[in-house]
Amino acid sequence: MRVYVPATIAMLRALVADREIRAVNDTAFAVTPALRESYASGDDEELAEVAMIEAGRAALRLLAQEREAALLSGESSDTPDDDTPYSSPVYRRAVIAADVTGATLRSDLDDAVVRLDAPITYSQIASVHVDLAEAEPAVAKAVDVIDAADLGNEDAEFVLGDAEDHQLAWYGAQELPFLLELL
Repeated sequence: MRVYVPATIAMLRALVADREIRAVNDTAFAVTPALRESYASGDDEELAEVAMIEAGRAALRLLAQEREAALLSGESSDTPDDDTPYSSPVYRRAVIAADVTGATLRSDLDDAVVRLDAPITYSQIASVHVDLAEAEPAVAKAVDVIDAADLGNEDAEFVLGDAEDHQLAWYGAQELPFLLELL
């Protein structure tokens, strides 16, 4: 099954170093029977795009968690002269597309959600999708409002839409170390 795993740049760096990654809470997205049923039309490619968009949205939540963790760990400062400046995440959504076995459907969470039963190894990765630099301002704003958008705030949904208007760039797994080196 092809799954789409939400990630951040920090997670991609760990993937390159460790040659495997475990999805946060073992959660990924895929073209599931429930997703197929929820769309009146659409081929597998269109439905895969829906699953990837959902994974990209989950990546925004991961970026929010990274930022919060940095703030709570004391990596922030009120003054720019401080020796411990705030270490913000790289505001780019990342999605890892991988071919796995052993994914369990989780339609109780959402139509496209699956639970993975093992880490994803580097050899299972089909591609990696990452925002380009010009998406960073929109992604940073979306991170600020992702919770409000989930609760139906129309202004927040508009900001989220601005970030999602940026297409994720495609990279082969072998290109990932070079991409991360350039960031």
